[in-house]
This record gives sequence, structure tokens and C-alpha cells, in this order.
Amino acid sequence: MDNFIKDIRSEFPILSHKIYGKDLIYLDNGATTQKPRRVVEKIVSGYYNTNANIHRGVHYLSQRATDAHEAARERVRKFLNAESASEIVFTRGSTESINLVAFSFGEAFCKEGDEIVVSVMEHHSNIVPWQMLCERKKMSLKVIPMNDQGELLLEDYKAMLGPKVKLIAVTHVSNVLGTINPVKKMIELAHAAGIPVLVDGAQSAPHFRVDVRDLDADFYVFSGHKIYGPTGIGILYGKTSYLNQLPPYQGGGEMIDQVHFEKTTYNVLPYKFEAGTPDFIGSTALAEALDFVDEIGMERIAIYEKELLNYAIDRLSRIEGMRFIGTASDKSAVLSFLLGDIHPFDVGTLLDHLGIAVRTGHHCAQPLMDRLQIVGTVRASFALYNTIEEVDVLVKALERVKSMFQ
Repeated sequence: MDNFIKDIRSEFPILSHKIYGKDLIYLDNGATTQKPRRVVEKIVSGYYNTNANIHRGVHYLSQRATDAHEAARERVRKFLNAESASEIVFTRGSTESINLVAFSFGEAFCKEGDEIVVSVMEHHSNIVPWQMLCERKKMSLKVIPMNDQGELLLEDYKAMLGPKVKLIAVTHVSNVLGTINPVKKMIELAHAAGIPVLVDGAQSAPHFRVDVRDLDADFYVFSGHKIYGPTGIGILYGKTSYLNQLPPYQGGGEMIDQVHFEKTTYNVLPYKFEAGTPDFIGSTALAEALDFVDEIGMERIAIYEKELLNYAIDRLSRIEGMRFIGTASDKSAVLSFLLGDIHPFDVGTLLDHLGIAVRTGHHCAQPLMDRLQIVGTVRASFALYNTIEEVDVLVKALERVKSMFQ
């Protein structure tokens, strides 16, 4: 382990824990990442030093908290290279961001007989909100198919871009397969047909540089807790031209301009979509997490995680009975697999007792499991603090698990 990784790992106290007497090896980063000390300290500092409700107070603490919250919004704008901070809406996470668009976009633009297009590899959070919209409006949900390697079929996708399609909602990176979808090309094709695109960036924002203007995404979402930030905070980026046309998702404080029993008018962007007291502590902690990854360098993170993934694929492929689920040519730091006929839950349970945390099951992607004709997988998902040595321990542990079932 080189000094670069040692220095990074020293920022994460939880990584020094023992699990059943074994050194913790945390490979469940696709579900949530661990938090560096500085992010936790930012949360503590916020509550101890600037805890006051924002935007509506004239006193000192309120103004300081407001300034910190809006500085965090600008930090996210810079991270995504959005054109304006008013295009950055704070939510509770990717799921709420998608639900917001599904409701508000549906109210503004959709009617009976229209279509929404998603892919077969979507997380449930990018399926169910659209199903709810389709049920409410009597619309249809269309699904982009994929090949056996886990790559979307672009010719089929192009054929789906008809006049009834109101929006494309597609994941940037599959949380099961690790496939990096060609979203820039998909957006270009959709825009040529006059169709806007929402990109689920929950699994891409933590792993490589994202530029929403280069992608030309109409909407882009991600979650703070998957990029070393706190839980309960997320981002919806939306182009101003669309956000201005969407009705509010929720009503209440902050999203109002004037309230009278006769009529209520709404606030300007982005506050129109931020009803109630926002998580102003979480937003500043998210900004700290973005500072953390940017100081390391997103390009450096992407290169390191790619090396780690390739090493893991090479080592694990030598285990007899190993079957990788998702072999796309362009993959991110996710590795799903099956080990012979051993149930994923059994593999995960035994690995846990060896100190290794992986995710097992359908990973909130049951339609994908139906397509693959399996009940679930074991998933090892990597982050910038994982090491080659940890991969070696995983390989030995899997060999031990395999021997126990022989």
C-alpha cells in the first residue's frame, strides 16, 4: 500500500475497525461510502457554531448559516459545471430528485397516451416514480433492452424515440453491472427528436468527472452519501428552461413568494422546489465532501479505481466457478458475481464473518435480475480508499467459502 492510499485511509476512522476479530474490508461503496473525518467535523461544527434557520432570519447566526448553505449550492454548481447556482436544487437524495421530476414534469408536460423511456438496468428509484406517473396519467413505460454483456442496445433505443415519448430517464452507471452507459450519445439522439433526458448519476458522480453542460443533460441527480458526504442530502440539477416550467413538487415555507387565501405565488428558482427548512447542515457537509474528492482529483480517482477493478477482475476470474454479471467494455468500480451454485446470501454472510462487507441480493434492480434470469448477485463495489491488498484478501476468502461448500 503506497503512502497516497495510506494518507487517504487515515481520514476514515471506521476503516481501522475490527469485525469478528478481522480487519474491516468495506466493499459496499455502491450502497454508501464511508465519511472522512473532515466531513463529520463539518457537521459537528455546523451544529455547534452556526445552527440557525436560514433565509428568513435577520440575526447573525441565521445570516452565517444562510451564507454557508448558499456557498454549498455554488460548490455543487462548480462540481457539475452547471451554468447557474439556481439550477441546483437540494433534495434528500437521488430518489427524491427523481420523484420531484417525475411529478412536476408529469404535471407540466404529460397526458394520456404519452410514453416515458427507461432502461432495463435501472435502479428501482428510476423505475417506480415513472410507473406512478404512468398510472396517474394513463401513459406507457417503455424499456431499452441490453445485450448479455450488460450494454444497452442503441439501435433499439433510437427506434423508440417516437413522438409520444416525453422524457428519457437513464442511469449513467449501473449499480449492478458497473456499465458506463453512453449517455452523451443517448442525449444527443434524444435531443434530435426533441426529447429531454434525465440522468441518474448516483453511481457516476463519485467515480469520475461529470460535466452536465458537456453532456447536455436536461436533468441530473446524485446523492451525497455515495460521494463521502452525509445521508439525507442530494442534488437535482435541471436546466433553467425546464425548471421554470415545472410546478412545485411540495408546498410550504421557503417555496412561497406570497400566501393569501385567495391565491399563493411561488418563489424564484431554485427555492420553488425547496419547501420547508432545508438540510443546511448537510449541504455544507456535502460541499466539504466535494472539496475532499476534488483535492484528490476526480481524474486520479477514476484512474486508481479502474486499476483496482481490473486487478479484481483478473484475480477473481481465476477462481473456479466464478461468473461475472456484467462484462461491458466500459465499466466503473462495481463488480457483481456468482460463485458456482452458492446462494449470494450465503456468500455474503460468510464473507462478513471474515471481515468483508459486500452487498448481496437484487440491489434494487429486480427487472434487471428478471432479464438475467437470476435471483441476485454478490456485489463488491470499490472506492478510493480500497486497496490491492484488500482484493487479495477477498480472493482468499472466496476460495475458502467455495471449499466449505464442496
